[in-house]
Amino acid sequence: MILHVKKAKYLHDYVIWLQFNDGAEGEVDLACELEGEIFGVLKDIENFKSFKVDPVLQTIVWENGADLAPEFLYEKMRVLV
Repeated sequence: MILHVKKAKYLHDYVIWLQFNDGAEGEVDLACELEGEIFGVLKDIENFKSFKVDPVLQTIVWENGADLAPEFLYEKMRVLV
């Protein structure tokens, strides 16, 4: 199955709640992923909180062009039981 992010919501700090097309949902802490030219600017919490789910890419994206593969997010996700 090809994974897609269906819904995303900012929770706190650098933590986002995600729901995938297979029904899985949980939290992803991206604090350790914000390095480099594209992702470094997202250390500013206001920039980080500005993500959206792109209907074409079907993952979370930011205005500066940063995005993360759904598969990567799925692997990092802490499933809520």
